[in-house]
Amino acid sequence: MDEQAVERAWREHWSRLLALLTARFERVDLAEDALAEAFATAARRWPADGTPSSPAAWLHRVAQREAIDRLRSEAVGHRALARAADLLADRCSDELPEVVDDEMLRLIFLACHPQVPHHAQAALALRWVLGLRTERIAGLLAVSTPTMAARLTRARQRAVAAPDGLSLPWGTTLDERLAGALRTIHLFFTSGYAPDEGDDVVRPSICAEAVRLVAVLDDLLPGRTDIRALRSLLELQHARRAARVDAAGELVLLADQDRGRWRHDEIATAMTRLLALEPDTGLAEELRLQALIAGVHAIAPTEQETDTRLLLVFYDRLCALSGDDPVVRLNRAVVHARVHGARRALAELGEVEPRDHRMLGALAELTADAGESDRARELFGRAAATCACVPLRRHYRRRAGELAPPPSFEPPPRAED
Repeated sequence: MDEQAVERAWREHWSRLLALLTARFERVDLAEDALAEAFATAARRWPADGTPSSPAAWLHRVAQREAIDRLRSEAVGHRALARAADLLADRCSDELPEVVDDEMLRLIFLACHPQVPHHAQAALALRWVLGLRTERIAGLLAVSTPTMAARLTRARQRAVAAPDGLSLPWGTTLDERLAGALRTIHLFFTSGYAPDEGDDVVRPSICAEAVRLVAVLDDLLPGRTDIRALRSLLELQHARRAARVDAAGELVLLADQDRGRWRHDEIATAMTRLLALEPDTGLAEELRLQALIAGVHAIAPTEQETDTRLLLVFYDRLCALSGDDPVVRLNRAVVHARVHGARRALAELGEVEPRDHRMLGALAELTADAGESDRARELFGRAAATCACVPLRRHYRRRAGELAPPPSFEPPPRAED
């Protein structure tokens, strides 16, 4: 059996299965616990029995049975509840249904419910929508695992207790939750576009699901700049999927990608939608500017023909809007280096504390371009040491090796005559 089968199934199917189970049982706590138990059962049984032909269908079936068993346990002494559990059991199917368009959105909006503390919404979304385990979420949000476990428990309790939790919000409640929902969808896309762990450079199915979700949201709430901008941004980035990995499964950087493999039909559609948007404020404008930056890259015939001066204009606006966010500043410096040189870009960037391996890698490239090979090699080494994505870690190590000084060579002493 493929030893990674359970882990891969968790990564690929968790969010979809949780949405399906939540829709069926109308209780996300029950659905989450039942699904976690189904994965635990898979970890015990698949090594001996083999991986099923449809892991998602197997997990869905086992989770349904687990949820029914839990409902029956809760219903002891309550005839009406027991009857309801029996009715649900009768309606359970071994077939894996399609996700109804708004079921995943319900899950996202529930994680972003006003009753859930703002600092816990991201953690709950990472758990429900991305299926990240507690220790991974703790690492991403820089808190201890016990603290994160307690935070997730409290957040889930608050979300489950919300009387309108699984209803799609409208009116004033929509604005309270939409920003968090859009950030969650963006985060969901990024987990497929730039995985932080595992053997994949890109996970197109996750990216496609995020694009689908924002498209559904756009259909439900047409004409909103924030939604349309995010949709354009994700579509522009997703259009490059086929060119971002080579035949050996290695990362291909933007400058080296075969632009003939980009989906130019998708780029044209996204650009038409994007260019129809008027300037806005807040998150909507941040997303619009990010999409415009992606668009400048997407429409350039070659890397050399990219309009870097226009990119700088957009980055300047984005820096001002984001409060000089370090990631935005670093990305701006990379573009600035192409216009004015890496040394000047580094000087203008000043001190920046990299948050993760991607920032370390970008800073390392900029430092290498400035001729500071020793410093760049050290940064690439730090990036590799903190990166759990195998192909990207190989890339960092390869770049560090390319910057290593040549071995010193001393000719052997001449023999005395």
